[in-house]
Amino acid sequence: MKRHLRAFVLPLFSTLALLSATSAPAQISGPPPAQEKPVEYQLPNGFTVIIKPDRRAPTAVHMVYVRVGSMDEVDGSTGLAHMLEHMMFKGTKDVKPGEFSRRVAALGGRENAFTTRDNTGFYQQIPASRLEDVIKLESDRFAHNQWPDDEFKRELEVVKEERRMRTDDNPRAQLFEQLSAEAYMASPYRRPVVGWMSDLDSMQADDARNFYKRWYVPANAAVVIAGDVDVAKVRQLVDKYYGSIPAHAVPTRKPREEPEQHGIRRLDFKAPADQSYVALAFKVPQLRNFDNSVETNDALALTVLGAVLDGYEGARLDRALTQGPDRVADSVSAGNGLSGRGPQMFTMTGVPAKGKTPEQVEAALRAEIAKVARDGVSEAELNRVKVRWVAGEVYKLDSLMNQARELGGNWIVGLPLDADQRLLDRLRAVTADQVKAVAAKYFGDDQLTVGVLRPLPVDPNRKPRTPTVQIHHE
Repeated sequence: MKRHLRAFVLPLFSTLALLSATSAPAQISGPPPAQEKPVEYQLPNGFTVIIKPDRRAPTAVHMVYVRVGSMDEVDGSTGLAHMLEHMMFKGTKDVKPGEFSRRVAALGGRENAFTTRDNTGFYQQIPASRLEDVIKLESDRFAHNQWPDDEFKRELEVVKEERRMRTDDNPRAQLFEQLSAEAYMASPYRRPVVGWMSDLDSMQADDARNFYKRWYVPANAAVVIAGDVDVAKVRQLVDKYYGSIPAHAVPTRKPREEPEQHGIRRLDFKAPADQSYVALAFKVPQLRNFDNSVETNDALALTVLGAVLDGYEGARLDRALTQGPDRVADSVSAGNGLSGRGPQMFTMTGVPAKGKTPEQVEAALRAEIAKVARDGVSEAELNRVKVRWVAGEVYKLDSLMNQARELGGNWIVGLPLDADQRLLDRLRAVTADQVKAVAAKYFGDDQLTVGVLRPLPVDPNRKPRTPTVQIHHE
């Protein structure tokens, strides 16, 4: 599942899709173009500040990352991080509900927000000359977010509708929600980011207010600014607006380690659908740093394995399972989670072809892993993947938003400012022997959870859900 790759890997693959398999390596095998290096420092109240000048266009991206996501919630209160993301648009003492977005639009900018398992983020892209205006707005709502209960009740209905549209009406999304709940016993990754519906039904305004007071503290957040900016001037603005927010201690996080799995786990999920679907999730090590440890080296080799299997058009899985008269699947995917604040998984999925079963697709997917474990991969496959990664790293720099997102995403999981280049260097150094070794090491039954969507008849008279409320956040 490419969507499970970390943010700094995703742009590589998305860009790679634009390149043909015959791209000339000589044109893209060198280092990325010279860029001004990012600057990182801390304000006395604990705020982390990261500034990345890029003067190619008179625009700037301003982001605030808060190290709080659904993994910081507790049972009975799932969905709070995401709900609070919505409420951050509902005002402060000086900014009325909805006015934040109108002011950013009036500045000629665009803005949005997102919540993941690991973090909550808010961003604006604006003309560089209006940077102070959005710094003032964002620092104000970070420090002084407030709203009446009626606003909370209305927005809660928006979030419930979001859950219905994105999960409850999507059989595969429901399958993955239940797959996470089955694969993880203790890790908070077992709960959905949007929250269980029963928890949303019982959520109160003060739940969100208390969550905000607990986690939205300077030492738990980072400001990331990229674009046509002068570092010294930006420091003055950030110090003026964010530096005046009072310091508070970050609450202690208790470890919630996932116990070792012993034996395969399976679930069947029945829902109206046109086709069955199978998802395999293997527990794997994660990238926590760039030390020369077994865990780090294996996480990198697993990422290369995922790319060899499904990193480009006509990769191994596609050729073996979806082509020819004996094909078993209409579509397949594979990918490695690589890093995050919680445990990671290597996932493989498939949609059975007509006349084939989920069990046949599962067996075919596992056979491809066994083939790598037995025969290894070729140098040509490795080189193709690595050339594409370098190309992706070069073209990724065209996007200010990508630059800011990656700097913030790296900070969330505790990686250094130069993590992207270090990751690229380490991925390029992965050998065929390492890929073969991890294919033999991490794909047994004791690491595996299998989820199967068993389709029920689709009501021919069923009409697509029509949103009753506007949903615009990520």
